[in-house]
Amino acid sequence: MRGRYCRRVDLHGWIDAYLDHLRVERALANNTLEAYARDLGELARLADEVSISDVRLIDHGRVLDYVATGYKQGKSARSSARQLSALRGFFKFLVREGAIDANPTELVDRPKLARRLPRVLSHEEVLRLLAAPRLDTARGVRDSAMIHLMYASGLRVSELCALKLGDLDRKVGTVAPLGKGKKRRIVPVGQAALERLDLYIDQVRTNASSQSSSPYLFVSPRGTRFTRQGFWKLLKAYARKSGILSPISPHKLRHSFATHLLRGGADLRAVQVMLGHADLGTTEIYTRVAHDHVRTAYDRAHPRA
Repeated sequence: MRGRYCRRVDLHGWIDAYLDHLRVERALANNTLEAYARDLGELARLADEVSISDVRLIDHGRVLDYVATGYKQGKSARSSARQLSALRGFFKFLVREGAIDANPTELVDRPKLARRLPRVLSHEEVLRLLAAPRLDTARGVRDSAMIHLMYASGLRVSELCALKLGDLDRKVGTVAPLGKGKKRRIVPVGQAALERLDLYIDQVRTNASSQSSSPYLFVSPRGTRFTRQGFWKLLKAYARKSGILSPISPHKLRHSFATHLLRGGADLRAVQVMLGHADLGTTEIYTRVAHDHVRTAYDRAHPRA
């Protein structure tokens, strides 16, 4: 790919080229692409304000001005770190393409972040949530299968909604979601979730003419693919029904899956594989949540704590 855009110097043109590269060659998710587009669009806007259109004129000082502007606008350290990450990737791309000689972000320090622990549901809250959907309606059977599978396998909500019938092996008890970077992994499915999936497929999916022709596992009554927003909405409704007062999200269910596995003695690397994390460090955060649970039990029970 080197040299494909070498004659370009226009900042806006390079941003478009980089976003095309991320979409086509890196196969990044739409949400990630939109975040990159926003961050790089902000860089272009600030460059336009000082009449800079040539990428070769954006130096270390200009990058520092960009980061400082974010701080002045009240952006958090986490938002600033994400913006700087977008810039680093962009300028690495420019160096590789021969548009600039050096990456102006190399000497810019990344903002220090206080690593937040993921918030999880208690085991009792999960049990109430799993029991919330009614099994005497087609919708309740479908919703029960979705929530059970989400907790049983720790899927991302985008993975859950993109599952196809062929991605579920009911005989072996596994599901094969297509994760980030178009990487597919095999994740076990527990017996309780398999039973709800069997009920859904055999009694709802197979018997509904509007749904039976869809390749997707979870579909609406109209036969269309279920959406992330739709799942978020139903999850919040069932959380209210089951008396869960804390904020709920699909990712909180994923956090709960990982934390509960580690509390039960699961191997960290096995959890990493099931979650589809490229970096073990991303998974290690859940060990701190699991440890906090142990510490709370210790403080409550030990006579000299």
